[in-house]
Amino acid sequence: MPRYGAQFGPDVTYLGVERCDLDDPASFAGADVVIVGAPFDGGTSHRPGTRFGPQAIRMTDYLPHDGSRPSLALRTDGLQDLRVLDAGDVEMYSGDIETALPALEAAVEKVARAGAIPVVLGGDHSIAFADATGVANALGHGRVSMLHFDAHADTGDIEFGSLWGHGQPMRRLIESGALRGDRFLQIGLRGYWPPPATLDWMAEQRMRSYEMTEIVHRGLSECLTEAFGIATDECEGVFLSVDIDVCDPGHAPGTGTPEPGGLTARQLLDSVRRICLELPVVGVDVVEVSPPYDHADITAALANRVVLEALSAIARRRTGVPHDPSLPLLADRPTTTPETSA
Repeated sequence: MPRYGAQFGPDVTYLGVERCDLDDPASFAGADVVIVGAPFDGGTSHRPGTRFGPQAIRMTDYLPHDGSRPSLALRTDGLQDLRVLDAGDVEMYSGDIETALPALEAAVEKVARAGAIPVVLGGDHSIAFADATGVANALGHGRVSMLHFDAHADTGDIEFGSLWGHGQPMRRLIESGALRGDRFLQIGLRGYWPPPATLDWMAEQRMRSYEMTEIVHRGLSECLTEAFGIATDECEGVFLSVDIDVCDPGHAPGTGTPEPGGLTARQLLDSVRRICLELPVVGVDVVEVSPPYDHADITAALANRVVLEALSAIARRRTGVPHDPSLPLLADRPTTTPETSA
């Protein structure tokens, strides 16, 4: 079947990295990371527009798109120290979720079986079922844990008469056996959904959810430390799923279901950096960026930096250089003091 080509704008790669073709295994052999676009908003329950998210995440940056981004804090270049390729967008017609999700699952599984880390740019959060399943297919069902940043639990059962949508992927992942409920960590929940019956189901699965009240009371760092211990118990890898609405709408207005009272942009970036420094991350998705609602590209810029923080930290982790998480990262490296004149 012929490809339709780029569906929603210019066919650009993430910040100018090299292109690969998932139909040509030789083109991504030896890759460390493969970017995959999932331009799908057919699972959206409120404001649409996330089909334009992958393009916005790839493009929203004021620096040259030259395939290089040295990190000030980490002293790594995630786009150069790792072999990062972009496979373009999976064709995902938003009117047919039951065709779109398997197409993404197959694409991500190819990447994971090749030994690369898939970084999936969404798209609404329904894509998490497909991309996390693709990784689990390659690494083993029940062997991958989930760190899920979100305002919402996404554990609904039947919504609007359907089993599939952006409020249900986490339930489908657990029910399918791809991921274990007791190795499912959710960070940033708040607001007025889901209802008590769904919360009861989550408790039965032994999911661990850190609601914002707990995060404020205990501190985000302490909650993450606890979550890390659970995530790495009996699991070889960690999938990081970032719904951009985990941040307060003041920091991420361009999203479909904004919920006040969330994390700051700085807290999210620090969390992603720490996760990718300390844990064996085997897959990432960044979802729910909706450009039509994004004032001044605030949300797209944040999502772009979430990806860069992840890549920079993965590159730093692979150096094997010890890092003390209690210290600022700049303190890890010796500094040069300018000579002063007599």
